[in-house]
Amino acid sequence: MARYDNIAEFESDLNGKGLRVGIVMSRFNQDVCEGLLSACTEELQKLGVSPELIRIATVPGALEIPLVLQKMGQSGKFDALIALGAVIRGETYHFELVSNEMGAGITRIGLDTGIPIANGVLTTEDDDQALARMQEKGSDCARAAVEMANLLKVLQ
Repeated sequence: MARYDNIAEFESDLNGKGLRVGIVMSRFNQDVCEGLLSACTEELQKLGVSPELIRIATVPGALEIPLVLQKMGQSGKFDALIALGAVIRGETYHFELVSNEMGAGITRIGLDTGIPIANGVLTTEDDDQALARMQEKGSDCARAAVEMANLLKVLQ
């Protein structure tokens, strides 16, 4: 049902049946990343995405995520992509560099390839914040990826 009088609205569609989803996960801060991955893949399957249509690539750290997303996006084999990782602040400027470059790269690749990318790379002040957010963020990314893949199919 449209929320606005006499204006057509695209409805949210969280049916993942038949969608092909690629996930790129950083291995740095591995406990957090595996928690993100577990929550994400569990939610994808709840939404109807077949495990046979999910592909996971792991990379050393967050800065390596965009390159693999780019290759996946260019392959034509995926309807949506998901980036998972954790960048936790340390005592140097490295946190800002990694967070900014990784985030900009993910956004650019989504725009360049036309494939929706759910950004599930946590940027937190400490380990406790990352651990507290990993379940919800992993699930949120699954829902965002499915919804955006379905929306883009309708818009084609």
